[in-house]
Amino acid sequence: MFQSFEVVGSPQHGAARLAALRAEMATAGCDAFLVPRADAHQGEYVADCDARLAWLTGFTGSAGSCVVLKDRAGVFIDGRYRVQVRDQVDLSVYTPVPWPETKLGAWIAEHLDGGAVGYDAWLHTRAEVTALRKALAPRGIALQPVENLVDRIWDDRPAPPAGRAWHHPEHLAGRSAGEKRTEIAGALRDAGQRAAVLSLPDSICWLLNIRGADIPRIPILQSFAIVFADGRVTLFTDPRKCADLDLGPEVSVAPPEAFLPALATLGGPVRVDPKTAPEIVFATLDAAGVAIAEADDPCLIPKACKTGAELDGARAAHLRDAVAMCRLLAWLDTTPPDTLTEIDVVRSLEEFRRETNALRDISFETIAGAGPNAAIVHYRVSEATNRALAPGELLLVDSGGQYEDGTTDITRTIALGDVGPDRAEAFTRVLKGMIAISRARFPKGLAGRDLDALARMALWEAGQDYDHGTGHGVGSYLSVHEGPQRLARTGEVALRPGMILSNEPGYYRDGSFGIRIENLVAVAEAPALPGGDDRAMLCFETLTWVPIDRRLIVPDMLSDVERDWIDGYHHTVRDRIGPLLSDDSRAWLDRATAPL
Repeated sequence: MFQSFEVVGSPQHGAARLAALRAEMATAGCDAFLVPRADAHQGEYVADCDARLAWLTGFTGSAGSCVVLKDRAGVFIDGRYRVQVRDQVDLSVYTPVPWPETKLGAWIAEHLDGGAVGYDAWLHTRAEVTALRKALAPRGIALQPVENLVDRIWDDRPAPPAGRAWHHPEHLAGRSAGEKRTEIAGALRDAGQRAAVLSLPDSICWLLNIRGADIPRIPILQSFAIVFADGRVTLFTDPRKCADLDLGPEVSVAPPEAFLPALATLGGPVRVDPKTAPEIVFATLDAAGVAIAEADDPCLIPKACKTGAELDGARAAHLRDAVAMCRLLAWLDTTPPDTLTEIDVVRSLEEFRRETNALRDISFETIAGAGPNAAIVHYRVSEATNRALAPGELLLVDSGGQYEDGTTDITRTIALGDVGPDRAEAFTRVLKGMIAISRARFPKGLAGRDLDALARMALWEAGQDYDHGTGHGVGSYLSVHEGPQRLARTGEVALRPGMILSNEPGYYRDGSFGIRIENLVAVAEAPALPGGDDRAMLCFETLTWVPIDRRLIVPDMLSDVERDWIDGYHHTVRDRIGPLLSDDSRAWLDRATAPL
């Protein structure tokens, strides 16, 4: 299996490792030290050798950080991890801190009077460092780049990944690597920039039409790159990973240790993204006197706006994936819940996906949470937490597949028998939000922050909400969480045709139940309406075609338009997926997609 179930986060080593880190802080002259979740590429998922936050504290969430002072240590987590962190860290030595409600700099300034905060300049962006300096300076606190102090005490640190990279087919990418390099080089020339530094591996893999095996679940090659205004690219990675690649004469490969020296030889202006590139890139260019042009990674928007071939691939991948999901849901409906566990659900779903004969990997660790475990937003079932399913509970399954033609991500919440009216009413409110996003028409130029409230209105009217964004960007056989587009209060990038996002409102009652419904959608040009203004509008194309549990829907809570939407959605599911299923599963699908 791709997924395993061993316990990966534990509080048992937290105190001893914290004491060892504080000894290193004293040696380095640091009054505090920052330990982020991120690696040098600001990845959400990191290689084992870069999992410093998990090694030190036991916390394994995909976002967070730790600030270690001489007398306290704060673990900063967002709303997705408020429950998980309490189970994974030693609360006698670590204090969970709600983020972003409490800013890193404000917390340090409150608990430290003067002194120096040590940080690894590879692991923090220029934007982070600038914001911290601004917050700490009034208190006389300095930021001090130092060798990573966690690495000094991590005696059994795993080796870096060494998987081989491969070419991503041009017919699936929709454009050649040469065409992409020409576009990016033209953008640099138009901006008067002589080169750009790329630090995001998914940007580099997109640009060169390659994929890699350095991070589980995400087919990326860990690397840095310099792209020049004449279209040349220097790729900095272990050359052994590229042994099977023919990148052409305009792309050269250099070892990672050549990256910083190469920066010092550049002629400026050099484009660097302050939100994604590590501080050490800026420091190296500054020390060499190279002019820096701070601007977004030039690959972000072109990568996010999928080509026609990539959208066709996404549609095909979602149909294939829907067959696996429907088989799982049919199996669950015919199996007594008290004979199954969460691990049984994960194993069965992965097997159904494998039987498509196209699965390359899962796109993230499958979340299968029953009862109170469903209230843990990013729950990961392990041998220690594995829970038996029980009648009268909700089961939340959030999962996805990596296929060569597309990346999927889908969540369904399933009733295990009669779950009671409070859960059904909450489910219906979440569904109303998901429908609102699915039906949205909006002017060009709006961003995710302008739409996020649509998904929350029904919950807000009931005094409820959820502590995560409504949707994230999704890559094309790349990261299941892809920027810069988001459906969230923090989503500031204008939505454009071809962008793929998740649509996943939810509701969670700690210790009791959790609900989330998720489809992927693609931004598309909206057709003109009779009598409408002459105004360019956008809409969403639904990509995911799997039934939504009708047993949890309270029809009287839906408007006529919402009822028509869900009936129409299920009609399309039946038409598109029914012919791909066996007779037994097709009979289940007919029942699951009957009109309300």
